[in-house]
Amino acid sequence: MELAIGVVDGLRPDQLDLPTPCAGWTLRRLLEHCVGQHRGFAAAARGAGPDPALFADAPLGADPAGAFRRTGTDLTEAFREAADADRALWLPEIRDGGPFPFAQAVGFHLLDTLVHGWDVAAVLGTRAGLVATVDAHDALATTLLAVTEAVPDTPEARAPGRVFAPGLEPGGGEGRFAHALALLGRDPAWKP
Repeated sequence: MELAIGVVDGLRPDQLDLPTPCAGWTLRRLLEHCVGQHRGFAAAARGAGPDPALFADAPLGADPAGAFRRTGTDLTEAFREAADADRALWLPEIRDGGPFPFAQAVGFHLLDTLVHGWDVAAVLGTRAGLVATVDAHDALATTLLAVTEAVPDTPEARAPGRVFAPGLEPGGGEGRFAHALALLGRDPAWKP
């Protein structure tokens, strides 16, 4: 979360209408999705049931980076509470909704946070630092790649309108983060 917050903190309000690697999404739409996911995962971590409305995109207000930071910080605290309680999480947007064991749910959010952090960094021209930091952190890069490899890459799961596009062939020697992006259908060399 700290890495993604660092990326989003570099955003200027005049960049909110720029396109992102998420087809048809501007930075504003992407951040509204992220803030909604932070809120939804935090509610689930605090014991909320499988209510899709909890995960709805959220308005950013006058301080988009602040909204991302505040909801990300709240989510981190909610995850700490759920870890202490060894609580499973209901996640209505994933498969049958769960409940999912805590560690698996955190893995889902880790993937979402890092990939969308990369999306923002790609738009802002700062992805190299994020990629290098993740690749240099063995546990983080290994976990990201393991969670990514568990995402189904079938025609049904990767059809138009689904969360991820069909996987791409990973380029050789590009690092684990780039490999994970390619497996999720993102071109690690994407440019606005």
